[in-house]
Amino acid sequence: MSISNEIDIIKDELSLFDDVMDKYEYIIELGHSLASLSDNYKNDSYLLQGCQSQVWLHLYLKDALVHIEADGDALIVRGLLQVLIRIYSKHTPDEILQTELGELEKLGFSEIISSGRQNGIASMLKKIYSFAKSV
Repeated sequence: MSISNEIDIIKDELSLFDDVMDKYEYIIELGHSLASLSDNYKNDSYLLQGCQSQVWLHLYLKDALVHIEADGDALIVRGLLQVLIRIYSKHTPDEILQTELGELEKLGFSEIISSGRQNGIASMLKKIYSFAKSV
């Protein structure tokens, strides 16, 4: 499935909720389904700067695909990480780099989460795109 298709699916999932708080709760619920990151990666080397919460990102290339494992210390952050993993993990670096960041605006995060959390997403995306460029 393409990155754009996954974004559209998540947009459709969020559109099932009329209330912003219901969307927020849904993202938190997604956080419950995020697999825990191995303690081997919960250190300063993987700690992401620019987030309100502690966020650890482990990105690696396997079989020519970018894989993302992540964790955070807040459920809303874990939910946002789950969304980004669904969108970007298991795609080639070129697929990631060819996806305009503006496509994520379809998800309407600016209406759902605080500006501080939006800055955190920007930091996460910067790290994902930087990794895709480096491999």
